[in-house]
Amino acid sequence: MKSKTLFLLTWLTAVLAWQGNSQTNLSNPEPGKLKTKKVLFVVTSTDQVPTNHEPTGLWLEEFTTPYYLLTDLGISVTIASPAGGRAPIAPKSQQAEAVTPSVERFNSDVALQEKLNQTVALNTVKAMDYDAVFYPGGHGPVWDLPDNQLSIRLIESFYAQGKPVALVCHAPAVLKNVKDKTGLPLVKGKKVTGFANSEEIAAQSTDEVPFLLEDMLKENGGLYEKAADWQPFAVADGLLITGQNPASAILVAEKIIAALQTAK
Repeated sequence: MKSKTLFLLTWLTAVLAWQGNSQTNLSNPEPGKLKTKKVLFVVTSTDQVPTNHEPTGLWLEEFTTPYYLLTDLGISVTIASPAGGRAPIAPKSQQAEAVTPSVERFNSDVALQEKLNQTVALNTVKAMDYDAVFYPGGHGPVWDLPDNQLSIRLIESFYAQGKPVALVCHAPAVLKNVKDKTGLPLVKGKKVTGFANSEEIAAQSTDEVPFLLEDMLKENGGLYEKAADWQPFAVADGLLITGQNPASAILVAEKIIAALQTAK
């Protein structure tokens, strides 16, 4: 338990330090152009780890920071999930040690809470209606999205249409079965990141995932990169944007914004 508390405190320190300087990383966003953009957020419907029945869901910081950063610029966000309806939140992401400013804002934002409780079903959304797609992490999506054919086809459609595909922390797990137009793994030969093996071990959560994300990305041919544990790190390789851990959510959001600004 001490180890898990320590990792949360270390991560929170990294998040707050980065967010204190984050606005300098945005290269003069064009509000007029961004207000026409629409981004699809895909979140998990899994509220319990199948192996040990621990409550799980999406990691709140990885959802709230990108959501507010994008919507504060006028970008429209739709939230979808495999089952539709209520999206579960990982209880650990609501502990005091994990509460960031964006989570605090969410806790008093009744409208967004209701929006997260009324996600649209994944089978009702199409890539053609959006300019980018983003997957926040948590242990939930590792279970219900890697084999979800709707999610797989959706990501492949976004990529084929030349639109950004962004994922953070555990969410790159959903790329496990995604292929490019030649039938090869989408991550093959691309720079990617995601929750590191060392972070999973430090968090004592290896029994809460069906596979180690770092291993999967490497096995699929991804050029895996990472920073020190819990430090903000994200990489963009063309249309594919990935972030390492919860502290990286803001970096991923900034890369989404940069991609939207340069899109035609």
